[in-house]
Amino acid sequence: MIGRLSGLLLEKQPPQLLVDVQGVGYELEAPMSTFYQLPAMGESVTLHIHMVVREDAQLLYAFYSLSERQLFRDLIKINGVGPKLALTILSGVSAEEFTRCVMESDAKSLTALPGVGKKTAERLIVELRDRLARNATAILPGSGSVAGLKVDSNPISDAVSALTSLGYKAQEASQMVRLVSTEGLTTEEIIKAALQSMVKK
Repeated sequence: MIGRLSGLLLEKQPPQLLVDVQGVGYELEAPMSTFYQLPAMGESVTLHIHMVVREDAQLLYAFYSLSERQLFRDLIKINGVGPKLALTILSGVSAEEFTRCVMESDAKSLTALPGVGKKTAERLIVELRDRLARNATAILPGSGSVAGLKVDSNPISDAVSALTSLGYKAQEASQMVRLVSTEGLTTEEIIKAALQSMVKK
């Protein structure tokens, strides 16, 4: 099993990454919490990996920190939460904010995330509260710095596309981006602002 990759960051288009490791390009999927901490393209990066082997595919999920990967693994153990929904949760809230929601039984904030209904939110709270309480000291605060995505296409349309990939409906994603002051922002910064505005509702 692959547990870690170190190489050159070739592409980053949320939620997908391409990392070159000694001539082999690894396609990865990562939450926005990881994208916020990535270096510029062409630079070296080390990512922690969770590998899922299915009958029809081998999928690699990448995380900037071990605490992110651990939270992802905790999430996918919950009935009804698969890797895609786990990535959506990690993209919509920081690890520390998610921990707060669980510890304070804040189901309302959790249901603001796409794909998280009332029953799923309640299940997350019940099944993760004790585990997160034990691991609370391992949750690291998110990085305050944001590295821009160097892509040739339009940052606004890329942000809408990325939000759609994370589980939001196309119309909802467009509305989220419209509510953000996008002038001068990179794709990554637009996505972060849009997601933060949803959590604050």
